[in-house]
Amino acid sequence: MDAIQPPSPDYLHARSEGKQSTEPNLDWLGTRSSDSCSFVVKNGLVVSWTGKEFCLLGGSVCSVVAVSVEKITSLQNPRVKQLVKLRDRRPRDEAGVFLVEGYREIRRALEKNVPLSELYFSPEWFLGENETALIEQARAAGAQVFELTKDTFAKVAYRERPDGLLAVAPQWRRSLDELTLSASPFLLVVEAIEKPGNLGTILRSADAAGCEAVIVCDPVTDIFNPNVVRASTGVLFSVPLVVAESAEVHAWLKGKGIRTIATTPAAERLYSDADLRGPLAVVMGSEQYGLSEFWLKNADLPVRIPMAGQADSLNVAMATIITLFEAVRQRME
Repeated sequence: MDAIQPPSPDYLHARSEGKQSTEPNLDWLGTRSSDSCSFVVKNGLVVSWTGKEFCLLGGSVCSVVAVSVEKITSLQNPRVKQLVKLRDRRPRDEAGVFLVEGYREIRRALEKNVPLSELYFSPEWFLGENETALIEQARAAGAQVFELTKDTFAKVAYRERPDGLLAVAPQWRRSLDELTLSASPFLLVVEAIEKPGNLGTILRSADAAGCEAVIVCDPVTDIFNPNVVRASTGVLFSVPLVVAESAEVHAWLKGKGIRTIATTPAAERLYSDADLRGPLAVVMGSEQYGLSEFWLKNADLPVRIPMAGQADSLNVAMATIITLFEAVRQRME
């Protein structure tokens, strides 16, 4: 069917409840939840749609040829079973993929040109009005798109309150030598982090601090764990991430002339008294045991965060934030 020129004014119905999209003539979208119709308009022309019809503000109803989207209703569907399996590491590694749940996380993956292989959506869980455009963006980038019923999506989602969007992305591996460094690198090294939520928060903090890369040494948790993706809010796709053994990382840093600052409660010097300018790698240890003897022995300078109360340490994600942003402060002067 030929593309259809919408009437003026350039508004479309965005919801059956009567809300109107005020997007200009470039890249509009709309849905009618009453008949499961959705569409996208670019440069004033309908370029894609799902459902049997759409309604323009002027009141005309235009029949269109529906784009085929498989709707999955059964909890026993093979795709549903595979998505549930991908919550666990072994099936993820065997398939070489991982789950990306949530509007923000999927949007950031698409912004970084991550080739999503599949995207699942359930309109009954949507929280906003931008989901349709994201679905069409993923479809245009090559993802297979599937609609799930509300109950089916609840089965595959790992969030307590999902937002109706879940994608499958390929895993990747990056070596130390593949990192692109500035003349004065600023890196974060974390050793044996145990909790996915902490690792995700650390990635988010590293992104906010402007770290050029995060190096995960001797990992206990999988970097592709769904809760790492969630806690990172999708910056997993923007911060260069390397997994390697501690000895390899230390030798690589030495070879690049990058100083290592190790955080430990036993250090004499305060983190704020150390010179954190120039080529630098901040090294953080695990939640329970802190840094290993290897890093405590081989780091260029041990530092500590002062503790005024009875607690002798902070959560590793919080300690990372404090140390990174002291380095940011010094490097801005």
